[in-house]
Amino acid sequence: MPSLTQAQSNAVDQLLRISAVIDELGRLFQGAGASLYLVGGSVRDALLGRLGHDLDFTTSAHVDLTHELLKRFTPTTWDIGREFGTIGALKRHGGTEWQIEITTFRADQYHGESRKPEVAFGDTLEGDLVRRDFTVNAMAVDVVTHDFVDPYGGIEDLGDGVLRTPAAPEMSFSDDPLRMMRAARFASRLGFTVAPEVEAAMSAMAERITIVSAERIQAELSGLMLTDSPRAGLDLLVRTGVAEHVLPELPALQLELDEHHRHKDVYEHSLTVLEQYIDLEKARGHDPDLVGRLAALLHDVGKPATRRFEGARVTFHHHDVVGAKLVKRRLRALNYPNAVVKSVARLVELHLRFHGYGEGQWSDAAVRRYVRDAGDDLERLHILTRSDCTTRNRDKATRLRRNYEELEWRIDELAKAEELNALRPHLDGTEIMAILDIPPGREVGEAYRFLLEHRVEHGPLARPEAEALLRDWWNARDH
Repeated sequence: MPSLTQAQSNAVDQLLRISAVIDELGRLFQGAGASLYLVGGSVRDALLGRLGHDLDFTTSAHVDLTHELLKRFTPTTWDIGREFGTIGALKRHGGTEWQIEITTFRADQYHGESRKPEVAFGDTLEGDLVRRDFTVNAMAVDVVTHDFVDPYGGIEDLGDGVLRTPAAPEMSFSDDPLRMMRAARFASRLGFTVAPEVEAAMSAMAERITIVSAERIQAELSGLMLTDSPRAGLDLLVRTGVAEHVLPELPALQLELDEHHRHKDVYEHSLTVLEQYIDLEKARGHDPDLVGRLAALLHDVGKPATRRFEGARVTFHHHDVVGAKLVKRRLRALNYPNAVVKSVARLVELHLRFHGYGEGQWSDAAVRRYVRDAGDDLERLHILTRSDCTTRNRDKATRLRRNYEELEWRIDELAKAEELNALRPHLDGTEIMAILDIPPGREVGEAYRFLLEHRVEHGPLARPEAEALLRDWWNARDH
């Protein structure tokens, strides 16, 4: 963490970098009799020396005045957040695009079992800051005077790497229970520890997260998963019981270990697979990928339901299939897009498929099937399968790695020879209808599936051979 003097130096450097933008904005608001402050994550990141191009402000101005002033500042504004007191804008300056959001002082809170916070506007900066999630996000800089405002000790907590709430944590989490999930996200994103009183309040109030909408929970969970090190945040959610209400399949992986039935700690294994997935994702040149990371974390969620003791062995037969169903149910409950749900479930269902490869050479048909079933998620499946090796047995780990390298090589070779990445039947639906002289319907689908299976099993055919194959199949059917 930066020292106090280093943080102050960082802030000066960052403010000088954006001064041309914020000074002009400050003059507009000052001329209208309104105060304007750079606030929250923008101040925190400036102190850390990592301020980006998104700038957050808070103001005493009413939302209508804010919109009017921003329209004078830049031609590109939007008011999609007007009901929450927020107006956005895009400002191009010095070859850089700055995305700006300005929000009227706020004092939101939840009431009873409401799933949405009641929007309430405040009239003081201190009142706005005390309602923010953590002290490191409750600092502000006056845009006109450049005075630093930190009534709740955020800069000390930033230096100490601690997440603490400006108000009592019980009040903060009561006002907005989603802050419990934000604690997890910031713990992972910033590498901070959570203050003991904050963690205690999370444990005591975990059930209150259930009043928050699925969409807001999903957004925070996704943000956590896309950090460089999500393990700390996930551990916090499990440790405090919050995960029991938002992702219960995760704490369920903490199976009781029996010294007479030796098997891996499934929970710890899953977190390790996630970490290894992230490392491989980076090594293979990919951006952070939510689908692959969710699959890595949840690939074994079918194990608690399928655990059986067979003598001195413990088994988890079909946990891949069971896990895929559980994943679909949970991600749908969190309102993830259908494409995300489908891909994560597919990866969970396929994550064991490779382990048959080392038992005997796969045929080309088996390799084609592997590619076909993975579809657009093939690269994710490559990374997940490699990440799922957490054995401490070096010989076994080396054997698995070499086997998978061979499988990837064979996929590449077949892809070059057969256009494997675009695995389709020899003829498309239109050609099938023309050759057989039949209208659209169930029989076209049956013919398509027959040709696709033949393509997988035997490889590509020239057009005349494909037509003859289709006609032979058609004539052999009972019409």
